[in-house]
Amino acid sequence: MIPNIAIHPSAAEAVIPLEPAEVRKSRKRWADHIASDAVTVCAAAGDAAIAFLSLWIVFHTDLAVTARVDALFNRGGVYAVFGAMTLVSVISAGGIYSRRRLLHLRKVLSRLVRGGILWSLFYIGFITLVAGFSISTLKFAAATIGLGAAGLISWRLLLYRVISDESIASRLRQRILLIGWTPEAGRLSQSVWQYRTDPCEIVGYVDLGDSDATYGSPANIPFMGTIADLPRIFEQHDINVAWLADVNRNVGAIPQLTAQCEREMVEFKIIPSYFPILLSAIHVETVGGTPILGVDRLPLNFLHLRILKRLIDFAGGLLGMILTAPIIAAFCAIVYLESPGAVFYRQTRTGRKGKPFQILKIRSMRLDAEKAGRPGWTTKDDPRRLRIGAFMRKWNIDELPQFWNVMTGEMSLVGPRPERPELISNFKHEIEHYNARHTVKPGVTGWAQVNGLRGDTDLSDRIRHDIYYMEHWSLLFDLRIMFMTFFRHANAC
Repeated sequence: MIPNIAIHPSAAEAVIPLEPAEVRKSRKRWADHIASDAVTVCAAAGDAAIAFLSLWIVFHTDLAVTARVDALFNRGGVYAVFGAMTLVSVISAGGIYSRRRLLHLRKVLSRLVRGGILWSLFYIGFITLVAGFSISTLKFAAATIGLGAAGLISWRLLLYRVISDESIASRLRQRILLIGWTPEAGRLSQSVWQYRTDPCEIVGYVDLGDSDATYGSPANIPFMGTIADLPRIFEQHDINVAWLADVNRNVGAIPQLTAQCEREMVEFKIIPSYFPILLSAIHVETVGGTPILGVDRLPLNFLHLRILKRLIDFAGGLLGMILTAPIIAAFCAIVYLESPGAVFYRQTRTGRKGKPFQILKIRSMRLDAEKAGRPGWTTKDDPRRLRIGAFMRKWNIDELPQFWNVMTGEMSLVGPRPERPELISNFKHEIEHYNARHTVKPGVTGWAQVNGLRGDTDLSDRIRHDIYYMEHWSLLFDLRIMFMTFFRHANAC
């Protein structure tokens, strides 16, 4: 006879152990990792498929053929596969498949365009050599680039629409915990909240003591405790990365914090407070086995990007001179009729690395505008200005001769506006970070100008916009500024 044994409900539940918190955390991170890898693989596979399809169409139609060669077109599929593989390799080298850029459509398209240009030069040259004179190079290039660009951009827009859905985007973002609070942490947090393209989500912050009292506490970020609560916070809130904000007051605590993060499989990073500007250019280099932190990785510090920008500047400057020559001639005549004398105005400005050059403009003021001998900016309703001068300045017509400065390499189509050396001698002491703008060529138009910061406006705001341009330069950014120049005329005087 089997005895009747009563089993307490709690005892029955104890038979099935609960999943440990560490296992749940690892399972969640593994799922997020798989999701990120899946999106990356999907992006690469889609790029390759679009490239293959575009090339296959070109090879198997009369889009680019002048004299069909059986040996070439019988291997059209092979050349299409080769083209797709090399395209993915080239754009991958540009970091287009990095997790940090998956949600940043503008950066993805910018790198896609740059990589596509390099790949097109290589691939079209390769096919031309293989095909000899059996293919019209111009028609082949136009068909390949046209189909490929349309397909790839359409595919990337569709992919972005899918992954930007919060159910997928949340798996691509890292959950951040701020340790301490500083003004740098505040600016970074504001940027993360404002621009959801960065794969980051700030979950909260922990207190470090007097540092937080010194800088104040954030209003929109939850307070989660102190550094003593880190193990609990890491576990309960599924933290992926810890950002140490206040290094100066907690140097001794860094080894303990790094060890704690390592035990909990949390990445540990530091927000640098020693570099108030050009943060995107900070990198670590090793000298004699010792790591050194510095700033020298701005986009235009790389020679190949400067060469690319110079080629575009020269072509744009030449085209601009040709197209605007009648306009320049007409307004020079109007200026001469209103104020006989020299119609062009030359003035010394400061260029890249502080090198002076002579900027060229259509004169928009009276000949005696600077008889007082003191340099200064034009003000609204400036009495020194010619009647036609206001119109020219509003529509940037007085700047058109600067296409010549662009062609000679003294200026760029886009960049910080150049200033006079006598003004700079004071500004570099009065305005923080002023001379940082001289690490790139000055431009005919710029990010500050299209945002209304021109003439007698806040110089500090102008510098911030110039530095933003230097940190985030890309060909697409330049094209965007050029386009905005035609429609943004705020504070033109």
